[in-house]
Amino acid sequence: MDLKEQIRTLAAQHAKDTVDVRRHLHANPELSFQEHKTADFVESKLRELGLKPERKAKTGIVALIEGKNPEKKVIALRADMDALPITELNDVDYKSKNEGVMHACGHDVHTSSLLGVARILCELKEEFEGTVKLIFQPGEEKLPGGASLMIKDGALQNPEPTGIIGQHVMPLIPTGKVGFRKGMYMASCDEIYMTVKGQGGHGAIPEHNIDPVLITSHIIVAMQQVISRNAGPKRPSVLSFGRVEALGATNVIPNEVKVAGTFRAMDEEWRDEAHEKIRKIAEGIAESMGGECEIDIQKGYPYLQNDPTLTQRQKESAIEYLGKDNVVELDIWMGAEDFAYYSQETDACFYRLGTRNEERGITSSVHTPTFDIDERALEIGPGLMAYMTLKELATKA
Repeated sequence: MDLKEQIRTLAAQHAKDTVDVRRHLHANPELSFQEHKTADFVESKLRELGLKPERKAKTGIVALIEGKNPEKKVIALRADMDALPITELNDVDYKSKNEGVMHACGHDVHTSSLLGVARILCELKEEFEGTVKLIFQPGEEKLPGGASLMIKDGALQNPEPTGIIGQHVMPLIPTGKVGFRKGMYMASCDEIYMTVKGQGGHGAIPEHNIDPVLITSHIIVAMQQVISRNAGPKRPSVLSFGRVEALGATNVIPNEVKVAGTFRAMDEEWRDEAHEKIRKIAEGIAESMGGECEIDIQKGYPYLQNDPTLTQRQKESAIEYLGKDNVVELDIWMGAEDFAYYSQETDACFYRLGTRNEERGITSSVHTPTFDIDERALEIGPGLMAYMTLKELATKA
């Protein structure tokens, strides 16, 4: 039996256990940087495989699977473990037991899948050379991002990988298919907080006031020129405001307005330039209208860059494992992912695992209270990642 068939057989044999692990994690979600029981559970599963997990960044875990000649080449595989502050609405046996907390972004899938990969590779240690570094990280959903803390705590050292691979569920792609994109893939993500100050008073005599609501409206409209008149098609970016809080009344102009939004980009130089333009527009308009604007731009995750060579190799391996019709090309995605921090440190490939099943009504997007997956993906995901990993280890560093 060749390697591909060995892996397919093992992935099928362990699929039920992988589903059971996923359901346990789904029923017991924990918020970012609070993944204490999750980390304990993952450690116990790794020890069952004879591995020696090591804690990083408090609730993160690193473990090594060493094949023959372990120093020949090192590949890292990453999964995230945290959940979101969302109340689950699914009526399933494995529904979240923690009120207001839910694995609505598939991190339970990523973690259970990587544990499935670990089980497969531990059974094949005599079949490959090199070392696989497993990284289970906390806090992907919350700044400063668990990936950044794992890197600071040495997750990419001793041994240092030549590249890192990560997967993420994709409810837009049917189960059985996966997606890849070389080069720029996901955006940086910054949070914008503004307090526009004026002088409140009676709505019937606005000439005696400095209206921060009017000032805010001018700022928000004017800021769209940051994208429409500066970015251009070669610098994809998004500027959106999702919260405007005035707290006046029909006849009351408030003293201040609070605004919150996000800026996302695919270019670090343009990102910094845009921050300055946003700041100047906000402060300048407020001053010109007699008010002032305090603006705080909190810099979040960098943009995610998939190494072209590594990603091409992974795509070719996926075609070998799943067939050409089941590997699709991804579009640029303006969402953000802290896997981007790894992509700034080493060659990286971040790909998408299809989880959609329209016949069963499994179509909800991530970050929604009805998100779920077609669990057939929990046989495909571990098998594919295991195959891609061993193919990569066999490639000259």
